[in-house]
Amino acid sequence: MKIRSIALITAGLAGGVALALSVNNWTGSGDLAAQEAAGLARAAGGEADRVVPQSAAQVNLSFAPVARQVQPAVVNIFTARVVRQRQQMGGFFSMFESQPRVENALGSGVIVDAAGLVITNNHVVQGADQILVALADRREYPAKLLFAEPRLDLALLKIEPQGATLPVARLGDSDRAQVGDLVLAVGNPFGVGQTVTQGIVSATARTGIGVSDAQFFIQTDAAINQGNSGGALAAMNGEVIGINSVILSGGRDGGSIGLGFAIPSNMVKTFLRGASSGRFVTAWIGVEGEALTSDSAAKAGLDRPTGMLVTGVSPGSPAEAAGLRPGDIVYAVDGKDVIDPSTLRYQVATQPVGDAVTLTVLRGGSARNLQLKLVAPPETPARQLTQMPGGSILAGVSIANLSPALAQELGAGLPERGVVVVQVPPQAPAARTGFPRPGDIVESVNGTRVASVADVRQAVTTNPGRTLFGLNRGGQRVECLFQAPASFGCRAA
Repeated sequence: MKIRSIALITAGLAGGVALALSVNNWTGSGDLAAQEAAGLARAAGGEADRVVPQSAAQVNLSFAPVARQVQPAVVNIFTARVVRQRQQMGGFFSMFESQPRVENALGSGVIVDAAGLVITNNHVVQGADQILVALADRREYPAKLLFAEPRLDLALLKIEPQGATLPVARLGDSDRAQVGDLVLAVGNPFGVGQTVTQGIVSATARTGIGVSDAQFFIQTDAAINQGNSGGALAAMNGEVIGINSVILSGGRDGGSIGLGFAIPSNMVKTFLRGASSGRFVTAWIGVEGEALTSDSAAKAGLDRPTGMLVTGVSPGSPAEAAGLRPGDIVYAVDGKDVIDPSTLRYQVATQPVGDAVTLTVLRGGSARNLQLKLVAPPETPARQLTQMPGGSILAGVSIANLSPALAQELGAGLPERGVVVVQVPPQAPAARTGFPRPGDIVESVNGTRVASVADVRQAVTTNPGRTLFGLNRGGQRVECLFQAPASFGCRAA
């Protein structure tokens, strides 16, 4: 389990690039529009309320039947990695390679297929030379890594049961989880052995905790500790609704303080679809947007800032075909509330490519439902991955043309157009300056706007001895000036 004091220890990327748009033209009856939108959203997909225990006898019921259903499919994962270090010595032997040592780690996993497929966190098995899977009934199998997606912190392992029957967990619909639902967390905390803890769903839409722009977590207060990574978060019907991944901790020991986060099972299903094809791809609709503020929500007739304000629609995209326009407010997807752009990204990402969704949209003070088909992100224009030639400060740096497909692949909340820095090798001159870095957008060279790899190459080679770059890093714009042989400086643009 990845942790740090009052902060997250899982690596990832977060963020997004949004455009501003005036909404002064919104008019109409605010309360009526909001009620209409809520009604349309409910019609697109609602469900019945939960029922709390009605008697003392119901309160005293045991969770044992749920635990017995889930535990057999939750496994312990042991990994080993050989580490070789070079050490500096004085005298004749100035450098030598020390004896290799073995680093061991542990985590948890969930069997999701009787053929021996096991889901776990990527950080549990990343870099491992050997992986061993131990079942709750003490059977042990070596495992191999089939597929991994660091952006989601998910990995798929394969064990060979050799004809033996394996217990399999059922992946439920994580979108049905509601705050207050009872859940069980199953895993191997601190290596003490398989453990079951009980709690509730504390939140269902946690984002912005430093993992990934593709992430959207279920939060729980069920005790989760180091070693629980990759284990199951189970609902009371015995279905797995999440894969435990992250905790926040207030102490050096990394113990649970009731802030645990699980990857929703619907995202796990999307990951499994990608694993079957060997490539993780989520649906694309071709829309850009930003979260509403109190002011923009009031102008749109909403009593609170909820939904996503559409700031741009890509030509030829599913959003354009469905009739979505800049200035629209996306209020819900298939009846599920859209709180902000990250919510919309998640709800689209968990639907299969080729499916259709219903967007509830506010426009001009009235609500309407739009049918929108989900497609794979196109790679238009072609990426033209190019390593810049010698003779300039960009020598050795790899750049590419952005497209919806490449922006999703890089996974850093990047725009879908422009020129992106993909790689800066350690030996490249730019590596010593800190500018540019992977993920930076090259917007101009020597005062001229650039829109393609060809534009950058031509501008850089024109005057390699003096180059002024305009860069965009996560929405922060800077200008960096290089003058041969070794003068370099940056300032906010």
